[in-house]
Amino acid sequence: MKKSSQPIQTAIQYSIVPKDLAGHLFNVTVTVPTPAPDGQVFALPAWIPGSYMIREFARNIVRIRAEANGAAVALAKLDKHSWQAAPVEGPLTLHYEVYAWDLSVRAAHLDQTHGFFNGTSVFLRVVGQEAQAHQVDIGRPADPAAKTWRVATAMKELGAKRYGFGTYVAGDYDELIDHPVEMGDFALASFKAHGIPHDIVITGRVPNLDMARLQADLKAICETQIAFFEPETKKAPLERYVFMTMAVGDGYGGLEHRASTALICARADLPCVGGPKSGEPGEGYLKFLGLCSHEYFHTWNVKRIKPAVFAPYDLQVENYTPLLWLFEGFTSYYDDLLLVRAGIIGEPTYFKLLGKTVGSVLRGSGRTKQSVADSSFDAWSKYYRQDENSPNAIISYYTKGSLIALAFDLTIRTKTNGARSLDDIMRALWQRYGRDFYAGAGRGVTEREVEALFDEVSGVRLRGLFDKYIRGVEDLPLAKLYAPLGVKLVDERNSGKPSLDAGIGRDPLGAKLSQVHEGGAAHQAGLSALDIVIAIDGLRVNGNPPNVDALLSRYRVGDKVTVHAFRRDELMAFDVVLQGDRVPGITLSPVAGVRKAGTIARPSAV
Repeated sequence: MKKSSQPIQTAIQYSIVPKDLAGHLFNVTVTVPTPAPDGQVFALPAWIPGSYMIREFARNIVRIRAEANGAAVALAKLDKHSWQAAPVEGPLTLHYEVYAWDLSVRAAHLDQTHGFFNGTSVFLRVVGQEAQAHQVDIGRPADPAAKTWRVATAMKELGAKRYGFGTYVAGDYDELIDHPVEMGDFALASFKAHGIPHDIVITGRVPNLDMARLQADLKAICETQIAFFEPETKKAPLERYVFMTMAVGDGYGGLEHRASTALICARADLPCVGGPKSGEPGEGYLKFLGLCSHEYFHTWNVKRIKPAVFAPYDLQVENYTPLLWLFEGFTSYYDDLLLVRAGIIGEPTYFKLLGKTVGSVLRGSGRTKQSVADSSFDAWSKYYRQDENSPNAIISYYTKGSLIALAFDLTIRTKTNGARSLDDIMRALWQRYGRDFYAGAGRGVTEREVEALFDEVSGVRLRGLFDKYIRGVEDLPLAKLYAPLGVKLVDERNSGKPSLDAGIGRDPLGAKLSQVHEGGAAHQAGLSALDIVIAIDGLRVNGNPPNVDALLSRYRVGDKVTVHAFRRDELMAFDVVLQGDRVPGITLSPVAGVRKAGTIARPSAV
C-alpha cells in the first residue's frame, strides 16, 4: 500500500521542537480535534514501561497553557500529573515546555550536542482518546548548532523522510510512547537480519569506531534470536528495528521498546578500528553486546509476551506483578547464552560469565529472605530504590531469575534426555501470548497459566521448582543439576584471605564502607555502612585507591585488629575479628569424557 503523506483528520496532533538547547527545553503542543464535552483531561505518565519506579515526569513541565479558536482556555490542575481544560467546542490545543536534562534511557535530554526523548516524558495523554491515531511533527531546532542534525526513530514516517524532521504517525498512544526519538549528528549504519532492516545509531564522540564489526556482531545476534522464536519461518515481529546508543565516558543501561532500544554505554566499550578483527570480544565490548542481546530479546519477552497486568499498562500508578523473574530473569539468562549460539563467544567465556552471576547471587544474605516472586512484586519500592542494606534484604529477580531459568533448562534437558528444553517453553509462550499481541488477538499471561504451561510443554512436573526457588528462597542446586550434562561447578572462594566482608569505596579521608554484609567481620564488630575507615591497627587507610586489602594481607583469619572510623563527624574505635573472605569464587568446567547431548549452548533435541 502506498504511504500517505496526508494528516489523519481525527488523529491527536502533537508537535515537538527543541526550543532552547542550552536551557534544555522542548516546546510541545497537543491538539485534540474533538475534546471531551465536559472538559478534556490530559495526563503525563508517572513511569515508563520497563523501568519499574514512579518517576513523576510531570515535574519537568515548566509551564503550560490551553487555547481554542484563538482564545485562552482555563486549565485546572487535578493532581501532580493531570490537568483538565474547561469545556470548549472545536479543536483544543495545549502548549507546554518540558525541561530535558536527564542523561539516561528513561526520560529526555537536550543540549547543543543532541536531543533525546521518550514519549512518556513529553507527550501528555488525551484521557479517553488513547485509541485514536496519534501524529507528531518533530521540528528542527532554530539553533545553528543543529543545522546538520538528523532524526532516528522506529516510528512510522507520515510526511517525514527516513532520518528527517517532519511528521510521524502511531496507531494509538501506547505505540506513540513506545518509539523513543534521537536527534543529532549521530553515526549511522544498517544491516538486515533475516530480511528485516536494522539501524545502529551512535551518539557521542567515539574516535575510530569499528562500525563494520559492530554491524556483523549485531547481525549474528539478531538473526540468532529471530530464529530462536521462529525456527521455521525466521520471521521477525517487526518491520524495522533501531539500536539507539548514547556513548559517554562512563555509563551502562538499556530500555526495551517494541521496535527499538535506547542504550547508554562507555565509549571505551565500543569496538575500535585497529583492534582485533576476529576472535572473541574484549570485556568491555562483550558487556555492550550482552546489553544489546538483552534488550533485543525483550522484543519478544515483555514487549509482546506480557504479564496480564501489563495488558494494558496503567501509567499513572504502580502495576504490580510477581512475574518479573520470567520477563527480566529469563531474558538475562538468554542474553549471554544466545551470544554463544550466535558464535560471538565460546563456551569457556560463557561459563566465566555464568560463574560471576552465580557468585553475585550467593554473595548477599537477602537471597534467604526474599523470593524472586516477592522481589518482582516489590520492584517499585525495593529493587529500584536500593540502599546500602539491599544486599542483606533483597534478591535481584534479574540475576536469580536467570539462574532459575538455568535450573529449569537443566532439569528439563536431563529428564527428557535432551528432547525438550526451556527453549520450547519460550516458543510456546510466544506462540500463545506474544505472536498476535499487537494484532489485537494477544493478551497477557497470568501466573497460573505460566506454571501450567511449563508442565504441559516440558512434559515434566516442575511445581517443586516453583515452590522452592520462585515462591521460596532456597538456593539453587546448580552443581547437582549440571552434573548429568558433564559440567562441574565448584566454589573456590579464598577462605584463607582475611576480610572485613564489606563493600569498600573511596573517600578523601579513607575508605567508605558502601555496604556491610550481614554476619561478616565488620558487622560483628559494630561497623556500619557509610562509616569511613581511617586506620587499621594504627596504620593509615588511604582513600585513592583504598588500601584496606593491602593492610589486611599481613594478618591471618581469626586475628583481632583495631579499626578507627568516622561515623558522621564522630571518631569511633572497633575491635574486629577478621574472617575469611566470603566472596564466592564460582568456576564451571566440562568434565572430560562425561559430556552428553543436550548442552544448553545448543537448541534442544540436538
